[in-house]
Amino acid sequence: MPRPCHRAHLDSGLKLNINRLARQGLLGPPGSAASASIQWTDGYTGSVVASATITCSVTEDSRGSCEIKFGNRRQHISITARRCHFGGRQWYFICPYMNRRVSVLWMPPGAHTFACRQRWGRQVAYATQFMDRTNRAHRGQARIRNRLCSAGGFDPDEWDFPPKPKGMRWRTYRRAEEKFDRYEAILNEGIEALVARLDPQWLR
Repeated sequence: MPRPCHRAHLDSGLKLNINRLARQGLLGPPGSAASASIQWTDGYTGSVVASATITCSVTEDSRGSCEIKFGNRRQHISITARRCHFGGRQWYFICPYMNRRVSVLWMPPGAHTFACRQRWGRQVAYATQFMDRTNRAHRGQARIRNRLCSAGGFDPDEWDFPPKPKGMRWRTYRRAEEKFDRYEAILNEGIEALVARLDPQWLR
């Protein structure tokens, strides 16, 4: 049974993932700097809820910084890298408040800076903590649909499950399809359970 919500939803705030920044090419060799615009969208509708400019500077082989600019507001976040066993580097943010390495930072609703999940403590929770199984499945499908539509330029209202966006790997697309189908199975179970509880006369 879902619990009453008395805490801010992390999912309704902004999420910053350093792996996404690396895929965008913002973390280059030592001495490099790169900037890009970043947008956050609503998981249900796909509409843009916030945008910012982020500049990443790599000063040494394993150190650097990111500057996030929202209009006149700026936040500087240190980053650090660790060598991987099979080559390459894995970058991490250094939480400005907890001084710990993390891959993801959050700005919950009402906050004005990014920080790690632990910084916000019991002030926040994930939206799914307050949902039942059926609502989590609906939410999961909506997020997958909007992510694919956003990547492929499709209209979410026209597709239950969109075709593969151009440039997306088939392996990634099939993984999303399998997850979407698992959510569909949960929803079907809910419908069957509801029908089973109906008075037989309504089924005649």
